[in-house]
Amino acid sequence: MGIRDLLLDIARTYDASEGTKLEVEGQRVLREVASRTDLRLPAALFVKGYGGQTSAAATPWVGVFDPEVNSSPREGLYLAYIFSADLQTVTLTLQQGITHLEHRLGRGKARQEHLRRQAARLRRAVATQRRSGWLDEPELRHGADRPKAYEAASVIARRYDVGDLPQETALGDDLIHAADVLKHTAVADRMWWFEETESPLEVSYASNGHTVIEEDPLAGFQPKDSSDYIAYIAAKQQIKKRSHEALIAAFGLYIASCGFTPTTKLMHPRDLVLRRQGEGEGGDEWLVEAKVVRHENPTDAVRQSVGQLFEYSHFLYRERSLPEPHLIGLFTEDVGVYSGYLEQRGIASIWRTRSGWDGSPSAEGWGMVG
Repeated sequence: MGIRDLLLDIARTYDASEGTKLEVEGQRVLREVASRTDLRLPAALFVKGYGGQTSAAATPWVGVFDPEVNSSPREGLYLAYIFSADLQTVTLTLQQGITHLEHRLGRGKARQEHLRRQAARLRRAVATQRRSGWLDEPELRHGADRPKAYEAASVIARRYDVGDLPQETALGDDLIHAADVLKHTAVADRMWWFEETESPLEVSYASNGHTVIEEDPLAGFQPKDSSDYIAYIAAKQQIKKRSHEALIAAFGLYIASCGFTPTTKLMHPRDLVLRRQGEGEGGDEWLVEAKVVRHENPTDAVRQSVGQLFEYSHFLYRERSLPEPHLIGLFTEDVGVYSGYLEQRGIASIWRTRSGWDGSPSAEGWGMVG
């Protein structure tokens, strides 16, 4: 037994017209997928079958999850064997979660277009891993929104004819390859996080008297709204602080007066990028990661800052053969002994004081504080 036998069982027994009741054989096969021990999956992966809930799925599927990447099909990246509506083909596809987008984009073409744009971008990031015979999208042969969304959400896909399924070893090799691509794609996905900024919480910075022209050092500086907002979570409300955005906004205005151009526009997931005024993209660049120090304990803020600065420097600069930037940790208050710790690792630190801004020797040497 293995993946091949499971796929054949689903194709043989599934009938969407029979509904989702417990006694329906095709649904039983899908429900039992999670408890099967004969599938010989790559280490750490786990599976779950999906045949619909209140109504039967037009295109039944088996999700394959790497817990280090994602454990739910609602959002994030995962693998899936998705059957076409006529059960004549089944496709192993690297999928983006689609359900979490419904509240923002609804169902239909807007969501499909968003998923397809994101899929194309992720596909480019892992193009060197692509194998011959792999497609962009499955063909699920059904006009309903969910199958169409699955097609649009596909990053890469390997389609099989059910009547001529490869042997278990070949299917296993394809799954190992897909699992490896999933890991690499997840890294790229972390770097971007929906750069289209479709969230209604994203607002532009009011320029406060600065004319937005090419020479204006604040032309590309658009920090997010720093006002509090209400988050609805599991039937309760939480008031969340946007101190992070307020820190960036205040520092951006300050650093412009020091002769630097702060940029947030099109920099996501980076908090802030600095260049000396008058210098183009070929000059020195400073990568700034802003963190809020909570309860007068800078430990967590420093740890997070170090991790993100090194991660962004590697993937957004070194991996793209770009000159690596100077690194700055920006904090809401003095980080104490951690300033020297950061300096030893090539990271300057700047923090807000009651009267303005202070920082480490590197930041002072660059003319950012002093």
